[in-house]
Amino acid sequence: MVALGSGAGHTCVDQLSGDVMGEQRIEQTIYIKAPIEQVWDALTNPDVTEQYWGKTRIESDWKPHSTIRYVRDGQTMDEHVILEIQAPAKLVHTFQPLFGDFQHEAPSKVSITLQSGGEVVRLALLHDHFAPESKVYAACREGWPMILSALKTLLETGGPLPEFQST
Repeated sequence: MVALGSGAGHTCVDQLSGDVMGEQRIEQTIYIKAPIEQVWDALTNPDVTEQYWGKTRIESDWKPHSTIRYVRDGQTMDEHVILEIQAPAKLVHTFQPLFGDFQHEAPSKVSITLQSGGEVVRLALLHDHFAPESKVYAACREGWPMILSALKTLLETGGPLPEFQST
């Protein structure tokens, strides 16, 4: 994020948190050297999501108003609802974890847009509509960069991103 200042025609942006005028939001844009259909498949095919999303199978029939389930070790961890879908370019859904303190928060919203440009796909993610003082926001602010980096690594190299080892 870039701080643009304040005043007419400007938006105040907190570079560290992504807060815009007090609204919690996560914005990530990455560029992936892969065909758009392959990126879409990686987002919607549970056999692929399991390889980069912490062994999580993301399962749905991928139709408007359908449920998306994040399943890990046979247990449904999250349950979301598709608000809009336009394969292979756009996916908008609610975001509702079902475990721990997260399960008590109202759903937030995730929008993913893909745009093909030659041999590269631009993936733009916006995660917003968080509850005030959201614990989901805090977790996702850390999680999205790792997940998207793992997706990019898998599609560009064919292998998983090694686990980050902090010192």
